[in-house]
Amino acid sequence: MHKNLLCGCHPLKGLWRKLSVKVLVVDDSAFMRKSISMMLESDRSIEVIGTARDGLEAIEKVKILKPDLMTLDVEMPRMDGITALKRVMKESPLPVLMVSSVTKEGADATIDAMAAGAVDFIPKQISYVSLDITNIKENLVAKVKSIANVRSRVFQRSPSAAPPAAVSPSAFASPNAKLIAIGISTGGPFSLQKVVPLLPENFPLPVAIVQHMPPHFTKSLAERLDSISRLKVCEAEDGMEVASGKVFIAPGGFHLKFKDNGANTTISISAFPQSSLHRPSVDVMFNSALETYGGDVLAVVMTGMGKDGLEGARSIKRAGGKVIAQDEESCVVYGMPKSIVDAHLADSVVPLEEIASTLVTAVCTAARQG
Repeated sequence: MHKNLLCGCHPLKGLWRKLSVKVLVVDDSAFMRKSISMMLESDRSIEVIGTARDGLEAIEKVKILKPDLMTLDVEMPRMDGITALKRVMKESPLPVLMVSSVTKEGADATIDAMAAGAVDFIPKQISYVSLDITNIKENLVAKVKSIANVRSRVFQRSPSAAPPAAVSPSAFASPNAKLIAIGISTGGPFSLQKVVPLLPENFPLPVAIVQHMPPHFTKSLAERLDSISRLKVCEAEDGMEVASGKVFIAPGGFHLKFKDNGANTTISISAFPQSSLHRPSVDVMFNSALETYGGDVLAVVMTGMGKDGLEGARSIKRAGGKVIAQDEESCVVYGMPKSIVDAHLADSVVPLEEIASTLVTAVCTAARQG
């Protein structure tokens, strides 16, 4: 008999542990630590290697245990989550998933955390009596598995880092574009801070963004981007005029659409279709943009899980529009852009730090040709 079987050990056990995602769970609530740990370990590829009760303990355990990923509460005694996050990112950087309350204050704190390097968040309202617990657990597990292999260079860079040199004017052109439409998900708040603030104040096109987020969080994200950008950034509201030089972020829980009124185009906020996997949905926004602007749309698909935006981008491309995909190396999760690249829809595949300059180049080229 195999010696591993004689000693009671499965011959593949060591290999399985080696391949598992090792997670550190940090929360001041014993109930939350237990709940999150149970959810994570319901998937055999995830191993919770430790827990911590506050930020100070988390910093020490990150150094000792060297987890692949950490879930981190915001409100904790001795040292809060954001302070701990900044220390961890400086001393022992790794992917961090914030645990956030779905209040306005919680949303603001979460956006602060993602500006400091956290890649995503999960809702604080986790309870095994919750009717939505299955969805919460599946979402948590999917996020952990997707972001566990985030390269440290993706989130170590400061959001205020100087932009790289602009791409060559011949690199990409979208001469007829009348709208920039951006779809983004996991890793979005961090990544958008490397795009929107770098657009110049005289940028001549409106920008519409669908970021997968629940209510409150999209408003906090818009406020944060507005405070560091030269363009006006706002959470989109029904009836707003789509004007050049403005950035509209779809509100959490609703779709962002466009309405042609003849003399102008306005924003339409709708809960329909309710059948879409995401609300807001990138596909819904892309298809509405196509209905309103025809092929005069420049679509951008950035970091995120899944394939939201694929079918809308396909329709935009067929109508003569252009599509940009973020490259794999700079993505937090190479899912949404990968679907675009694999379908051969990308006119250009661009690193995160060059997306803003690529957009400016395309618009400036359009202005010269016009």
